[in-house]
Amino acid sequence: MEQYEPDRLSPAQVAAMRRSFTHGRAALTRRSLLRASAGGALAVGGLGTLSACGIPPAGKTEGGVSSEDRSKEEKEVSFSNWTEYMDIDESGRRHPTLEAFTRRSGIKLKYTEDINDNSEFFGKIQPQLSAGQETGRDIIVLTDWLAARLIRLGWVQKLDPAHLPHAFANLSPQFRDPDWDPGRAYSYPWQGISTVIAYNKKALDGVEVKTVSDLLDNPKLKGRVGFLTEMRDTVGMVLLDMGKDPARFTDDDYDAAIARLQKGVDRGQIRRFTGNDYTADISKGDFAACLAWAGDVVQLKADNPDVDFVIPDSGYITSSDNMLVPNKARHKTNAERLMDYYYEPGPAAQLAAYINFVCPVDGVKDELAKIDEDAANNPLIIPDKAMQALSRAFRSLSAKEETAYEEKFAKLTGA
Repeated sequence: MEQYEPDRLSPAQVAAMRRSFTHGRAALTRRSLLRASAGGALAVGGLGTLSACGIPPAGKTEGGVSSEDRSKEEKEVSFSNWTEYMDIDESGRRHPTLEAFTRRSGIKLKYTEDINDNSEFFGKIQPQLSAGQETGRDIIVLTDWLAARLIRLGWVQKLDPAHLPHAFANLSPQFRDPDWDPGRAYSYPWQGISTVIAYNKKALDGVEVKTVSDLLDNPKLKGRVGFLTEMRDTVGMVLLDMGKDPARFTDDDYDAAIARLQKGVDRGQIRRFTGNDYTADISKGDFAACLAWAGDVVQLKADNPDVDFVIPDSGYITSSDNMLVPNKARHKTNAERLMDYYYEPGPAAQLAAYINFVCPVDGVKDELAKIDEDAANNPLIIPDKAMQALSRAFRSLSAKEETAYEEKFAKLTGA
């Protein structure tokens, strides 16, 4: 178990988090293209405090600490999730799949959309977890890198496979064995997030784009190419294009990828690095092609027939947002039952039809086709076996690597 250390955030890490708040994954909508940014200013202010003072030291805790599981006596579960990351009915007030779970199980849901950013949310729960206290939450949803951090710190509970039969059976192979949680002992994906190449057919005007090399090297695209401000997505895609495995790369590999991108910047090939504000650039044709997130591309294609995407033969980067049970959660069994419910094809299909992210549940296509046939046949939502085989994950980083890599990437992007 990793010992918690109240290290200061480096300037590069603060800059990376600020980018995420305003333009990156933190700004990604779960349904439309723009997420409301309420709380963003507070979050950035909080980061300033952390970078100036460091995170205050707190008490130690053992790994995987549980309190008495009160699931039988208290038929309830508290679920903290990202905004706009759940199906909603036409009234905008009810969540059909959650209500169906309550009707079936008798377990009442306290569903809270109080996660606007990984780092901001970590700041909310860190004092309790580091002190061995309950957070008031039974399920939390965190992106890979922070989920990995909490597992290493021993701040989340090991899941009981007996309570997760559907999850164990139906988890898509591409999400089964991340290096930070082998065999999914502590987490299950809520949704997947894929990085692909998007392009505007009219802006390309006959130029072929199939690879990241095309983005970086084709002179006909000079000044009309975009890369992402999220380090793992951009560097991961370049590593794949170079024939390197993002799950096993070295410092030298990383430096070579940064150097390759730097050449693109110096030659003016790369117009700019963006968060999800690339959506306007690619729609208008200011970008002929760019790296993009699949959830955005689904909506972009629906709105603009000139926009399409390609999956490079070298592969693409996929990460996930993951459900975890924090230490001292009062209703662990109820939480596991809810996790398992979303791995049944019916509820998984309803969720996928609404939010349009990568569904991590195998065998959901037929159910989804009953709701939305286009979504069921969209490989950005339901990847086929060939596309799953091209999916790659960016390996987890040590604190030292995180600081060094973000500093180099920040210098590249001018952040």
